[in-house]
Amino acid sequence: MREIHHLVVDIRQRAATGKGNSHLPARMWREEEILNGKPVKALVVVLRTSGCRWNACSMCGYFKDSLRGISPDDILKQVDYAISEYRNEEIIKIFTSGSFLDPQEIEFSLQKKIIEKLSGLKNLKVISVESRPEFISYDRLNHLMKLIHPKSMEISIGLESANDKVLQYSINKGFGFSEYLESAKIVKEAGALLKTYILLKPPFLREREAIDDCVHSIEKIKDITDTVSLNPVSVHRYTLVEFLWERGEYRPPWLWSVVEVLKEGKKILGGKRIKCDITGGGKERGAHNCGECDNSVLDAIGRFSLYQDVGYFEELQCDCIDEWRDNLDLEIFSLSPVVS
Repeated sequence: MREIHHLVVDIRQRAATGKGNSHLPARMWREEEILNGKPVKALVVVLRTSGCRWNACSMCGYFKDSLRGISPDDILKQVDYAISEYRNEEIIKIFTSGSFLDPQEIEFSLQKKIIEKLSGLKNLKVISVESRPEFISYDRLNHLMKLIHPKSMEISIGLESANDKVLQYSINKGFGFSEYLESAKIVKEAGALLKTYILLKPPFLREREAIDDCVHSIEKIKDITDTVSLNPVSVHRYTLVEFLWERGEYRPPWLWSVVEVLKEGKKILGGKRIKCDITGGGKERGAHNCGECDNSVLDAIGRFSLYQDVGYFEELQCDCIDEWRDNLDLEIFSLSPVVS
């Protein structure tokens, strides 16, 4: 465990950080979402902050959006700029390269100011933020919920896997499943919505193990979370995943594996939502198939994520699905699985 952690930290230190305009968000875009069963527009804002306090997960490259020495005033100016670009979207997602609820990254008084500013947007219905479990406090979250009322707040937690061995040895996540359960309970008791990220194919898991781990994890959280967001691993720069990928020791997941998890996950979750936003889909560094069918599969995944209809997958076909199935079958004859 210490060896993996030190390797990740060493790779991180090779990255150039501290660039960018501290008064502007790192990235902004608009996307379709579903709210109360209807399609709506969402504004997504990635704030530049000091970054994730843990900053040692094997696959995460979002630390490159962080800036050294950024001030609360800089962050507030980014929020003001985002509000100036607001076009009556019903959902705003405020991301950072770490945790919105981490008082070291965004001090609590600034969290309150941001929530108050966003709560004043008349057409807005939901504010969505992310956090690691250790920064979720009932008292602070309850205070934010009072500021946001009658709008809703969604807290997203990157669980990644419900298997503690995978969390420790594949992802180097820095917390276990029990910590997720404790923080999820706080989120629900405070009256917020809960979204849970599940990771498909962290390093050192074979394709079948990765599929099974996702399905197992969804089963474990089906009665806890409101939404599951499936995140297939992509190869970000300056990560352990890239270190392995460059040596031919890692392949991002097949898009067929994404479809398989979404289909099985929907069976498990029933009326709850499972969605998937793929970074680098169809490219060498992202989840991909053979190249011929990637666009059609990605389109089906996008439509399913909105409308939750597995029928979008029924007409998908390509010769490479047999190669994917053969690879899964061959894995049975290899060493005993990591995931139990």
